[in-house]
Amino acid sequence: MTDDIKKELDQIGDLVDSKIEKAMESAKDNAKGEVNETLKSEIDHLTSQITEKHDEVQKRMDSMEVTNKKLEAKSKSTLNLKDALRNAINDGAIDSLKKGQSRASSFEIKADMTTGADYTGEVIAATRVPGFKYDPSNTTHVRQMVPTGTTNSDLIRYVSESAYTQGAAATAEGAALGQTDFNLTASTAPIETVGTYLRLSRQMLADTEQLTSYISARVPSKLMAVEDDQLLGGSGVAPNLHGLRNTGTAWSNALSGFAAGVIGNPQQFDVLLTAINQLAKFNYTADYILVNPTDFHKILALKDSDNRYLKDQVYNGLQPNFMGVPVMINTAMAADEFIVGNFSTGAQLWVRENVSVEFFEQDSDNVQKNFITVRVQERIGFTTYLPNAFCRGAFSTVIAAL
Repeated sequence: MTDDIKKELDQIGDLVDSKIEKAMESAKDNAKGEVNETLKSEIDHLTSQITEKHDEVQKRMDSMEVTNKKLEAKSKSTLNLKDALRNAINDGAIDSLKKGQSRASSFEIKADMTTGADYTGEVIAATRVPGFKYDPSNTTHVRQMVPTGTTNSDLIRYVSESAYTQGAAATAEGAALGQTDFNLTASTAPIETVGTYLRLSRQMLADTEQLTSYISARVPSKLMAVEDDQLLGGSGVAPNLHGLRNTGTAWSNALSGFAAGVIGNPQQFDVLLTAINQLAKFNYTADYILVNPTDFHKILALKDSDNRYLKDQVYNGLQPNFMGVPVMINTAMAADEFIVGNFSTGAQLWVRENVSVEFFEQDSDNVQKNFITVRVQERIGFTTYLPNAFCRGAFSTVIAAL
C-alpha cells in the first residue's frame, strides 16, 4: 500500500469517527433517538469513499502480485538444464515410477533448443522441463545456423526456387520489356520424428544429483547428433528429412565459373574459394562453411612451397574462417564433403513438437537388470527454399575437376 493512499484512508477514518460521535450525541439529544439525516448521509458518503479506496488498494495489490509472479518466472528462466531437471524430478515428475506405482513416466522440454553459452530455460510445471542451449564451445549444430519456426501442421508446403532467367534491362521508348522467369517448384516437407534413447540404473532414480547430471550431459549430444544427421544427410524418403547434402546445388565448373586447368595445383583452399564464387554468381553471400573434422584438420596441415603452414588463412582469432566466412565442423558431414551456403536465407527448421523425455521400466531386459529406459524425441521438419544458396561437393572430386 502506498503512503498517499494510507494517509487518505487515515483521514477518512478520522472523519468517520468524528461523524459517528456527532451522530451519537445527536441521537441522545433527540427524544426518539434518531440520527440526524445530514450526519447519516455524510457517514454513508465517507463509508463509500473507504470502499472505493479499498478497491483501489486491492487492484494495486493484484497488480503487484502479477508483477512479482513475472519477476519470479523471469528469475527461473536462468535455470540451467541440470537445475531444471532436478526441480522437475524433486517436484514429483517421476515419483510414481520410483515408487513402483507405474511403469512409465514422462515430461516435456517446452522451449526450443537454441545456441548460447550454457543450458538455460524456464520450468513451466512440475512435469515439464525447459529447452536448453547447447554450449557453442562444443560441436556446432545445424539448428544453430538456420532460422527456426514452429508449426501446428504435419506437413509444410512451400515454394523452392531452383533458377531464374534475368530479363530486366534498359529499354528504349516504345520497345518491349524483357521477361524475367523464375523456376519455382511447389514442394512439401513432412514433419518427422527424430529421437534416441538411453538406459540408466534404477538406483540412479534415487539419486537426483546423479540422474540430472547424467541426463544433462548425455541427452543434448545424443539428440543433436541424430538431428544433424537428418538436417544434413536425410534422404527425403520417409521417415527421413530432406537434408542439405541432397537438396543443395552440386558444385560444377560451369556454375562456379572455374574451368578445368584455370587453377594450377588446386587444393582444398581453392575448392572453398570456387564454391563461394558459385554462390556469388547466384547473388548469394556465404555465411557458413561446413566440413568434417578430418577435412578441417587436413586443411590446417596444408603448407606452401617453403614448407610453411597456411593455417593463417583459416584462423582469425579463435573462430576459424576462410575469406571471412565462418568454418563450422560437424561429424554429420561425411569425410571429404563440404557445404558452403547462405544458411540464414536458404533453409529453415520447423518444430512441431518440442523435445520430450520419457522414462520406461518395461523395455528389453530392464526388469532383470534393474534398468530404466529414457526416450528422448522431437518432431521437426526441414525446408530448403533456395537450393542455389548452397554449394555442396567432395574435395577430391572438385580438385580433380579443377
